[in-house]
Amino acid sequence: MRIRSTTAVPAVCAAALLLAAPQGQAAPARATPPRCAEKALTIRAEAVPGDPSVVRVGVTNRGSRACVVDRVPTVTFGGLDGAALPVPLPRGRGGTYLLRPGGTAHAAVRTIADPADPEARRADSVTVAASSSQWGATFTAARLGTGSRVRVWEPVTTWWQPTAAAADRALKVS
Repeated sequence: MRIRSTTAVPAVCAAALLLAAPQGQAAPARATPPRCAEKALTIRAEAVPGDPSVVRVGVTNRGSRACVVDRVPTVTFGGLDGAALPVPLPRGRGGTYLLRPGGTAHAAVRTIADPADPEARRADSVTVAASSSQWGATFTAARLGTGSRVRVWEPVTTWWQPTAAAADRALKVS
């Protein structure tokens, strides 16, 4: 009985103090920006000149308000199962990336480590989405600049980065 009365008194005092505090001193709730609407985004993709195994992608918020996209772009390859894996692997459960109005995020995708790999698959296109719940934009191999097909084997993508140079560094593109 003594333990309960000892813990009950501080709890009652704390509740009284919280109720007595003026409302203006309460910590403001932090508003989370909404998810970006797909129609407010522009997605770009192109192969790195001289290295068709690396594709640079970008997403721009054309909207008038800040919004968020998935922390890692969703990159899939036409007709093939699966998506590019993020590097480095995210800790926890993903997260989001804030895009301010007019802001652009960049990522780099390595479609294949060794283009001569006999295990390589070939795709006609690459689809990039800023969030896994969106359709994204599809780019043909010719439009990307990878030739007639995109060679794919164990593809990886960086997280969204503030600059293309940061995305290249994260993927160790020279």
